[in-house]
Amino acid sequence: MSSDTEMEVFGIAAPFLRKSEKERIEAQNQPFDAKTYCFVVDSKEEYVKGKIKSSQDGKVTVETEDSRTLVVKPEDVYAMNPPKFDKIEDMAMLTHLNEPAVLYNLKDRYTSWMIYTYSGLFCVTVNPYKWLPVYNPEVVDGYRGKKRQEAPPHIFSISDNAYQFMLTDRENQSILITGESGAGKTVNTKRVIQYFATIAATGDLAKKKDSKMKGTLEDQIISANPLLEAFGNAKTVRNDNSSRFGKFIRIHFGTTGKLASADIETYLLEKSRVTFQLKAERSYHIFYQILSNKKPELIELLLITTNPYDYPFISQGEILVASIDDAEELLATDSAIDILGFTPEEKSGLYKLTGAVMHYGNMKFKQKQREEQAEPDGTEVADKTAYLMGLNSSDLLKALCFPRVKVGNEYVTKGQTVDQVHHAVNALSKSVYEKLFLWMVTRINQQLDTKLPRQHFIGVLDIAGFEIFEYNSLEQLCINFTNEKLQQFFNHHMFVLEQEEYKKEGIEWTFIDFGMDLAACIELIEKPMGIFSILEEECMFPKATDTSFKNKLYDQHLGKSNNFQKPKVVKGKAEAHFSLVHYAGTVDYSVSGWLEKNKDPLNETVVGLYQKSSNRLLAHLYATFATTDADGGKKKVAKKKGSSFQTVSALFRENLNKLMSNLRTTHPHFVRCIIPNETKTPGAMEHSLVLHQLRCNGVLEGIRICRKGFPNRILYGDFKQRYRVLNASAIPEGQFIDSKKACEKLLASIDIDHTQYKFGHTKVFFKAGLLGTLEEMRDERLAKLITRTQAVCRGFLMRVEFQKMMQRRESIFCIQYNIRAFMNVKHWPWMKLFFKIKPLLKSAETEKEMATMKEEFQKTKDELAKSEAKRKELEEKLVTLVQEKNDLQLQVQAESENLLDAEERCDQLIKAKFQLEAKIKEVTERAEDEEEINAELTAKKRKLEDECSELKKDIDDLELTLAKVEKEKHATENKVKNLTEELAGLDETIAKLTREKKALQEAHQQTLDDLQAEEDKVNSLSKLKSKLEQQVDDLESSLEQEKKLRVDLERNKRKLEGDLKLAQESILDLENDKQQLDERLKKKDFEYSQLQSKVEDEQTLSLQLQKKIKELQARIEELEEEIEAERATRAKTEKQRSDYARELEELSERLEEAGGVTSTQIELNKKREAEFLKLRRDLEEATLQHEATVATLRKKHADSAAELAEQIDNLQRVKQKLEKEKSEFKLEIDDLSSSVESVSKSKANLEKICRTLEDQLSEARGKNEEMQRSLSELTTQKSRLQTEAGELSRQLEEKESIVSQLSRSKQAFTQQIEELKRQLEEENKAKNALAHALQSSRHDCDLLREQYEEEQEGKAELQRALSKANSEVAQWRTKYETDAIQRTEELEEAKKKLAQRLQDSEEQVEAVNAKCASLEKTKQRLQGEVEDLMVDVERANSLAAALDKKQRNFDKVLAEWKTKCEESQAELEAALKESRSLSTELFKLKNAYEEALDQLETVKRENKNLEQEIADLTEQIAENGKSIHELEKSRKQMELEKADIQMALEEAEAALEHEEAKILRIQLELTQVKSEIDRKIAEKDEEIEQLKRNYQRTVETMQGALDAEVRSRNEAIRLKKKMEGDLNEIEIQLSHANRQAAETIKHLRSVQGQLKDTQLHLDDALRGQEDLKEQLAIVERRANLLQAEVEELRATLEQTERARKLAEQELLDSNERVQLLHTQNTSLIHTKKKLETDLTQLQSEVEDACRDARNAEEKAKKAITDAAMMAEELKKEQDTSAHLERMKKNLEQTVKDLQHRLDEAEQLALKGGKKQIQKLETRIRELEFELEGEQKRNTESVKGLRKYERRVKELTYQSEEDRKNVLRLQDLVDKLQVKVKSYKRQAEEADEQANAHLTKFRKAQHELEEAEERADIAESQVNKLRAKTRDFTSSRMVVHESEE
Repeated sequence: MSSDTEMEVFGIAAPFLRKSEKERIEAQNQPFDAKTYCFVVDSKEEYVKGKIKSSQDGKVTVETEDSRTLVVKPEDVYAMNPPKFDKIEDMAMLTHLNEPAVLYNLKDRYTSWMIYTYSGLFCVTVNPYKWLPVYNPEVVDGYRGKKRQEAPPHIFSISDNAYQFMLTDRENQSILITGESGAGKTVNTKRVIQYFATIAATGDLAKKKDSKMKGTLEDQIISANPLLEAFGNAKTVRNDNSSRFGKFIRIHFGTTGKLASADIETYLLEKSRVTFQLKAERSYHIFYQILSNKKPELIELLLITTNPYDYPFISQGEILVASIDDAEELLATDSAIDILGFTPEEKSGLYKLTGAVMHYGNMKFKQKQREEQAEPDGTEVADKTAYLMGLNSSDLLKALCFPRVKVGNEYVTKGQTVDQVHHAVNALSKSVYEKLFLWMVTRINQQLDTKLPRQHFIGVLDIAGFEIFEYNSLEQLCINFTNEKLQQFFNHHMFVLEQEEYKKEGIEWTFIDFGMDLAACIELIEKPMGIFSILEEECMFPKATDTSFKNKLYDQHLGKSNNFQKPKVVKGKAEAHFSLVHYAGTVDYSVSGWLEKNKDPLNETVVGLYQKSSNRLLAHLYATFATTDADGGKKKVAKKKGSSFQTVSALFRENLNKLMSNLRTTHPHFVRCIIPNETKTPGAMEHSLVLHQLRCNGVLEGIRICRKGFPNRILYGDFKQRYRVLNASAIPEGQFIDSKKACEKLLASIDIDHTQYKFGHTKVFFKAGLLGTLEEMRDERLAKLITRTQAVCRGFLMRVEFQKMMQRRESIFCIQYNIRAFMNVKHWPWMKLFFKIKPLLKSAETEKEMATMKEEFQKTKDELAKSEAKRKELEEKLVTLVQEKNDLQLQVQAESENLLDAEERCDQLIKAKFQLEAKIKEVTERAEDEEEINAELTAKKRKLEDECSELKKDIDDLELTLAKVEKEKHATENKVKNLTEELAGLDETIAKLTREKKALQEAHQQTLDDLQAEEDKVNSLSKLKSKLEQQVDDLESSLEQEKKLRVDLERNKRKLEGDLKLAQESILDLENDKQQLDERLKKKDFEYSQLQSKVEDEQTLSLQLQKKIKELQARIEELEEEIEAERATRAKTEKQRSDYARELEELSERLEEAGGVTSTQIELNKKREAEFLKLRRDLEEATLQHEATVATLRKKHADSAAELAEQIDNLQRVKQKLEKEKSEFKLEIDDLSSSVESVSKSKANLEKICRTLEDQLSEARGKNEEMQRSLSELTTQKSRLQTEAGELSRQLEEKESIVSQLSRSKQAFTQQIEELKRQLEEENKAKNALAHALQSSRHDCDLLREQYEEEQEGKAELQRALSKANSEVAQWRTKYETDAIQRTEELEEAKKKLAQRLQDSEEQVEAVNAKCASLEKTKQRLQGEVEDLMVDVERANSLAAALDKKQRNFDKVLAEWKTKCEESQAELEAALKESRSLSTELFKLKNAYEEALDQLETVKRENKNLEQEIADLTEQIAENGKSIHELEKSRKQMELEKADIQMALEEAEAALEHEEAKILRIQLELTQVKSEIDRKIAEKDEEIEQLKRNYQRTVETMQGALDAEVRSRNEAIRLKKKMEGDLNEIEIQLSHANRQAAETIKHLRSVQGQLKDTQLHLDDALRGQEDLKEQLAIVERRANLLQAEVEELRATLEQTERARKLAEQELLDSNERVQLLHTQNTSLIHTKKKLETDLTQLQSEVEDACRDARNAEEKAKKAITDAAMMAEELKKEQDTSAHLERMKKNLEQTVKDLQHRLDEAEQLALKGGKKQIQKLETRIRELEFELEGEQKRNTESVKGLRKYERRVKELTYQSEEDRKNVLRLQDLVDKLQVKVKSYKRQAEEADEQANAHLTKFRKAQHELEEAEERADIAESQVNKLRAKTRDFTSSRMVVHESEE
């Protein structure tokens, strides 16, 4: 992923290409839960985002983003990818690959205006409907030379990859751009062409020399688009600029990657748009551009108006388009025509024919009176049309109304109706426009063909995508069939690439041919007896109709092919006749008008006028009408029926096969264009529309293919480095281990599905989704490690800080000690004296130092004077040396210039050589092409001859039929005349016969048309035959030269024929058996593997069901035990109820005994009895309700048990059935295995025989290939020898010139010396140039100084060598003379040898040609044998189809059983869920029942206590209130205790609140700590990633440096070898120069000797010979001249010697540099190893720190968990305390009330009588009401116990009516006091528990603090590790900088 700085190269386009770093970080930090976040199916939006809320009963409840709640099936819920995969650039890398994930990824990127996205091997682009700055020049530069993963997705990236693949792989490329209309195909095609025109521009090389507009090739390629769009684009409902044709643009490149030429092929032009448009559409743009009146001269030229509505052909729909300026587009079109080099005549003809098409639509015809014959309705429009077309108006109208048809040798005129004339006009208009368009494309191709050498091409295919409309016709079938073939091509190509990757990596993989998935549909359409075949057959029959065509389709395919179906009838929809199942969906087709569209007839008479037109362009368009249609041009639709009757569908298939062949020879790149919405709104996306296109374009299909393989792959080193943190202990430390083995150990130690990954040679491969799981595991692991690391780092930092603090403390102590000591001694007298004396001691030392400094100054001054003198001397020497250096540099510069000139000449020669080689290669390729064309033309000629003979037979048959028809016609006419005279009333019969006559005339006319067409065809074939015969004669003359070479091959062929016959006989016998057995073996293997997998699945399912049955049985036993316990509990309850009833009766008896005291008491008793009855009824109702509840539960339990038993029985039956099937499968498997073994044995034998035959065949082929290679070698040798002959002749001429120069040099001794000087100077220049090539001028100064000194020493030696120079010159001259003569003779001999070799080569070529001819015959015979073998293959295929059908039936049976198993499993799961829910309810009821029993026991005990208390109170009241005073004391004491308890409770509550606040603070702190840890983990992740990138860059830099060093070392070695060779040559030349110098010196000595003799002679004859003095002066002058010459020769020799030494020194320097580079290389390797060791250590330290951080994090989590548990326990205790407090308050209130009642009872006891009883009763009533309120409060806290409270209330009422109420009340007071004490004890126990919890809380808090300390320590360790990492990184950078 590129950083923001790397994206700056794209300028303003960067935000539209890739997310920024900030967005990526924000996406990674978004909260995400993989278990709840999902996509769900929605009826409106197809898919929406949501969260899973619950899942039960096979349904999933999901809450969508718009707060809607949906309940869907589990299969309608799809997993969502983590946020870090949002807006991913390659959708194949998604963890979860599904439709909604792909859809939302495209939508998110489209919302951010990132319109390009990769999806596996291809690119998806969404139309933005607005301009985006992503095609600017800086974007083009940014993508140039970038790999796919180095740059964001873009059409430029696809283009550049194709361009780079072409250059590197030397393979043709293609870019396939598909999509629906309006998806942006045309725009992307333009951008591809723009990119190639920019990066591969050739400048001025590609200009057309003959064109007036000197546009470059790039301009012409770009200008072709506006012209094609004007004539081929139109407005449609979905697109304002829709291409109504497909095109395949080939851009050719030369050997250097520059543009060479281009050509365009077009497909499926929609010519029907010329005459018809829908309301919301319009015709082609060119019509409206012309009518825009931007060029008024066109209006005058074409005789038209500017109102489009005047022309019906172009005004049936809309006229204006808001997004298109027709006027400006006209200027662009006109400019493009000029740039493309159209001549003015061609340009005018182009416009005229376009205008004529518009005028055609205005032509009107009417019916003649009383006839059906049509006639013109006015001639004005016809005159204009004829004028523009260069025709005669009357001839045109006559040809339209009365076309002529040739019958035999005569022409017959045929009448036309008005409808027929209109149809003819429409057909002619469409034909003219189509041929005009095709001619324009051909003309553009001619202009783009620059004749430059071309090597490879890149093709761009822009074709319509899959179309599914409400009404689908033949055009849709052609388009969909094209896309079907392209999708098959895409599937095959895509998976072949994947398979090659797996094979290269050694992955075990079973081949899956995805191309065969579409074979059935393709064969249904194009194979024999397919749809196209039947359509063409029906077109051959005159009486065939669309209905007969449909019936034949049904008879042939309905029920026999799964892809052919009968369409469903839908009301309100157009009628469909058949349905085809394509890969993108099922399409309903209507066959209405298919036969007429496929025939596509034309008026041949009008075509004849066109051929004779004065408009040259129109005549050219129809010049070869018959042959053009027969041969099939470049277009698929709209071809005219020539005499061969070739149909539209046949042409379509032929051209489609040609296109597919072209694509198969290229490396394809795929681009899928998507329409986001129908309203052309920018940024809006309709889910259903996009999903439909994704399915149709094969995007989801590509992802499906990707899912079957391993879409994610990582290099072993990268995987080990990134995921080692998951389990570092799996990889041993301290020792080297291979990355692959390390990854294997690491993955084996992780808890993942080990079948989801595979190991290759260099990478580990993952299934889709596994890499996301590993990323999540890594994130969790890193979070733990970073936490621990942070704790260690923080601890370390604190320890360092603590050490610093201790050091500061020690320093402070030291300073304090010294200051205290100084303060103590500063007033000491001796110390004051010391302060005064100390400065004086320094003065004496200063004087000594001054004296010493003066001495040193004097010495320095003397040394300075000496150094100045030396400096002056050195400066003088430096001046002289600089002058010498400058002179030498000038010489070196001159020599370097000479060397550069030589290098330039050498480069020019090399370039010329390359050009010649390229020309040779091009000529060879052209020759091969010509041979292929010859073979094709020969085959076509034979084919045409066969067709011609067949057509002649048809003509003869038709003539016989015609004669019969003529005879019948005459007989019928005579009969009609006789019947008319006799019976005038038979008008109906006459009418019937008249209709028959017309039908026969039409058949006759049709026959005449066919005859005319056949004759034209024969004529054209005769012309073509003559041309072909001429070409054959030319080619035969060239083939005669190869006959001799074929003679040798004929001998080898005879040998091979014998072997081939034997092999063919064996192959014929074994091929069919082998193929059948192979097919059967494959089928059986496949069936065996499927059966094996299904048996295993059934076994596993059976085991699971058995396990579930056992679990259910155990559960049933548990439920039965629970039922028994429930019954026992029920019995116990009944027993308790009877006890309570008995006690109630006893209490009733006691109440009856106490009754009758007074009449008032009796009335009260009656009231109490009524209440008692009411309470009893309530009790009975409650009892009945309880019993009903128990009965319901029993019934439910019984039902559930019965259902479970039934399910168990069903499962047992299913199990038995599955076991039976399992046994059957086992038997079948055994049979299959035995058959497989037998087949495998036979297969092995056959393979052995086949291998022997293949070896023999390969040997024969190898011999043939050797012959071919020898032929090619001879050809190349011939060309090479010719080149060498030319070179030798050139050298011969040069040598002859040298000889003539040497002959002229004989004239004088002085001229010889000058020639020698010139040669020596040239040699010195060459030597200096070679020395300069080593680039070691930095040593020149020192080397030249040393050479100067050496030359001074050798000056004397050179004086002696001068005498040898003259003799050396003579030897040199003789050497040249002898060498030249010898060389001339050698050249003559070589020339003769070359001539002989050329003659031998020609003989061999002729022999090879003869051999090729014989091999061609053998090839034809073998082709016949191959056809026989194909018949056998088809028979084997039929057998395979039958077996495949059986297999499909078996698969259906298995699928049904599998469905049944799944249904039974679903029922079992539902039963299990229901059983669990019932058990849960039963358990709840059991708990409630037990609680009720406990409550009942408590109430029972309380009742007994109350009864006892009542008795005691009665006794106490009888004792007249003896204990009133004690009660008063106890009341006061209770109040005090109450106050104490209240205070204690308040303190406990305050403490609890305080502890809760502390817990909240701790939780807040923990949250903060966690967020801080998360943040630091993210920082650590970034640091680790940055460190990883730094290391990677460092390693890459080192690798680059190492490569550079290796290259420089190799270059140095090469230069060393070159210099050694040059040095040897220089030494040889130097030895020659030394010999010459020695001869010169010898000559000088002789001259000096002569001079001495002359001097003696002059001394002897001095007195008498004054004349000799003059002679002596002359001799001296000569001597001086010779001396000057000697000096010059000496200087030359000195220069030569210096150059030799310089070369030697440079050679030594080169050796030293090589040694230095070797040393540096060795040191770099050691450094690399050391760095790897350091890196390993650092990784181990990181792992240790991560381990510590992980432990600390675990402890922290444990502490947090303990704190949370304590918080929960504390909360529970708080609730218990609050409950106790409420009970306490209630009881206190009860005590007060009872105390008050006790006072009132005491007063009543004193007063006695009825008043006291009444008061007591009143108090009793009040007490009853209060007690009832208390019982209600108790009911709120304990639910389900109301019936028991009613019993308590009833017992209370009964006891209150007793006479001993007062005594019982007293006892009740005592009992309540006891309870108060017990509650007090409970409160104390609660306080103790609170204290215990508080202790636990403090302990947890202490552990939390310890965990925080450990976290701080870990953080300090992380900081320490970070510091180490920074130091290490800085050291690495320093090392790297030093290396650089």
